[in-house]
Amino acid sequence: MTPRQFANSLLAWYDKQGRQSLPWRSDISAYRVWVSEIMLQQTQVKTVIDYFQRFMARFPKLKDLASANQDEVLNLWTGLGYYARGRNLHKAAQQIVAQHGGRFPRTPETLQALPGIGRSTAGAISAIAFGERSPILDGNVKRVLIRYYALSEDPKTLEKQLWMLSDQHTPEERPGDYTQAIMDLGAMLCTRTKPICGLCPVKKGCQAYLGDRTHELPTPRAKKTTPVRAVKMLIFHDAKKGCVFLKKRPPVGIWGGLWSFPECPEEENIERWCEENYQLSIKQKEIWPTFKHVFTHFQLYITPVYVTSYEYKNLVVMDDQDHVWYALAKTPDRGFAAPVKRLLASL
Repeated sequence: MTPRQFANSLLAWYDKQGRQSLPWRSDISAYRVWVSEIMLQQTQVKTVIDYFQRFMARFPKLKDLASANQDEVLNLWTGLGYYARGRNLHKAAQQIVAQHGGRFPRTPETLQALPGIGRSTAGAISAIAFGERSPILDGNVKRVLIRYYALSEDPKTLEKQLWMLSDQHTPEERPGDYTQAIMDLGAMLCTRTKPICGLCPVKKGCQAYLGDRTHELPTPRAKKTTPVRAVKMLIFHDAKKGCVFLKKRPPVGIWGGLWSFPECPEEENIERWCEENYQLSIKQKEIWPTFKHVFTHFQLYITPVYVTSYEYKNLVVMDDQDHVWYALAKTPDRGFAAPVKRLLASL
């Protein structure tokens, strides 16, 4: 199949079988496309749908997002993971207002200058929202092209070639629909395991299908041992006031900008650590069951420790921008990592 035949076959399939009912594919705007594309990075569609709808209900326009504070944004991101995406989304909205008068940039080059927008995301926004012919190369597109051309090298070494192929296959006509079509093909039929080749609209040109190699492509990466980390989360709970003491994490890194319990290193003595860091004398402590939280690059074992103190006066004076006595009865209005939200619920 020529690239044009490939695109035409894909578009014909998309018109009948594509996922046009997804919420971000109605009332299309650059803002809605952008938010959905950021949420869909490393996250499945079925997970994103509810988050996207809640986010749009709270921030229907770009200016609403730009004028919000970061806690509001991260609160709606709680549980979605990869929180740098939420922080960058907020920063980029403010940058668009400040530097572009609130008008969304159209070209991939200008889009890539915004926080959190890489080459593929920029191409998707430009194609879907503005009808520009801009190739993309997300995980689904890589898998489709690697199988179609039976490329057996490590996908990492194929980046330049895959961008060239993606560009060759992106048509001048309906580039936005084509972009969504090839993403749908990877998500619905050309899946990582057990691809449904019989329904594929481009199977007659697919070298992996014709050579019975779909099961071995893309070439799997060598598995690495997942590092393990452990931490104690200290729960300072003022039961009389119904408040719990929380600390805001640094603005970068894992859970950056989110609110969490003070974390004591696994090897530290809790009593000594509380004295040294919070001038807090512990009356007694209750160690709750350890549980695991899995990140992309490591596993974190969390041991919650419920701490009872004689008094919390030393913590009261620390109520500032980075520490707060948080009322458990109030409606959540801050960003929490999923394990922290789980522990707050248990209180």
